[in-house]
Amino acid sequence: MCYSWVTHATGPVFPQVVRRAGPLAPGGGILGEVSIVPVPLRRAVAARDPHEDGRVSTPLELLFDLVFVVAVASNAAQLHHGLSAGHYGTVLGYVLTWFAIWWAWMNYTWFASAYDNDDVGFRLLTFVIMSGALVLAAGVPQLFDSGNSGVVVAGYAVMRFGMVAMWLRAAAGHPEGRSTALAYAGGIAAVQVLWIARLWAPEGWLVATFVLLVGAELAVPLLAEGRSGYTPFHPHHIAERYGLMTIIVLGEVILAAVAAVQGVIAAGAGSEGGGGHTAPFESSATAGVTWGMVPLIVGGLLVVFSLWWGYFARKNGELVERERMVWVFGYGHYLVFASIAAVGSALAAAVDVVAGSSEASPRGIALALAVSVGVAMLALSALHALADGGGLASLAPGLLVAGGCVLVALLAPSVAWAVLGVGLVTTGVVVHKVLVGAAAAGPVEVAA
Repeated sequence: MCYSWVTHATGPVFPQVVRRAGPLAPGGGILGEVSIVPVPLRRAVAARDPHEDGRVSTPLELLFDLVFVVAVASNAAQLHHGLSAGHYGTVLGYVLTWFAIWWAWMNYTWFASAYDNDDVGFRLLTFVIMSGALVLAAGVPQLFDSGNSGVVVAGYAVMRFGMVAMWLRAAAGHPEGRSTALAYAGGIAAVQVLWIARLWAPEGWLVATFVLLVGAELAVPLLAEGRSGYTPFHPHHIAERYGLMTIIVLGEVILAAVAAVQGVIAAGAGSEGGGGHTAPFESSATAGVTWGMVPLIVGGLLVVFSLWWGYFARKNGELVERERMVWVFGYGHYLVFASIAAVGSALAAAVDVVAGSSEASPRGIALALAVSVGVAMLALSALHALADGGGLASLAPGLLVAGGCVLVALLAPSVAWAVLGVGLVTTGVVVHKVLVGAAAAGPVEVAA
């Protein structure tokens, strides 16, 4: 084995490891020739080409998403337990916590699209932000119990100050975008200091101060980019990142429902279930999964598959390429992500109701699911309508779907049949879109 150092214009890099050929390898070497791509210790943070061909998510970005889904799962589990207990006020804590998760994820995603230079510094700062997400996830239960959490604020502070360091690196390495980068760094740091100070706010001010600081957070990018110029993000890379996060959140929906069903099976077998989405109360039933749960399981799958189909029904990269859609696409996904994750909590709570391990009313849980699905479908409909330049009339399909889901929840004889009904409504939308698309494409020519 030997180490061959590779130099870089902007600084030293780690050694490249090469194993020399030996007599036992298939090609004459013991292990063959193995090379490791060197990672620069320091590389100038130059702007990425927004039109770069073949730009895709990196392994680091995928790991970043998987770490963040831990916070998503923790938040969704708390909503599940609140819904199952009939404590619908937990929806507020869920919405507030989702903002912290989504905002930190979104800020990093857009920054990396513009300035990912993949040196050691960038990777380490990414790890810092990931660590902050895990700290935040650990404090979520405390936040739901007391309405405030120093652990959550600490985790959020780690993530946000990590972003400050990234923006300062961009300011040093990209003179053309220095004013924008400094505006971001200063704005994020100032607002984060206010979040920390909010820990000492009177209890009656918690919601009001939260709303004010959310407004301040949302204003930082608008002011930084509006006055100093846009960062050079890659539209199709951004669209892919959002699509992958949607898939991960949908995976959390499936995990939540499966974990709840596992808890029912374990209760029927006389054993203890595990996982954050198990029922918060002991079941009055002992039979485990019964035929009465089949409509719920089928309906839940239909909902998940329909949400996936609806999200990827069009190429989102085209939306991000339009300047007037950038902010709508970026900010509007809060509703998409939060409502889809809430679907998993509602499905898990529905399993508890059917199993007799919930203190909530079946109608209330059915409505929780219907509203979550309706908001997700309406948000997607609104994004597409705005992209197409349509008016309020173009939102009619989304409103009809949302209204149909609520109507099913109100009229269904049980929560299991309500889930199936909502699944059939969303499936009907998908079938309609497929048929309309096929008609617009015309007859398909079959090659001889």
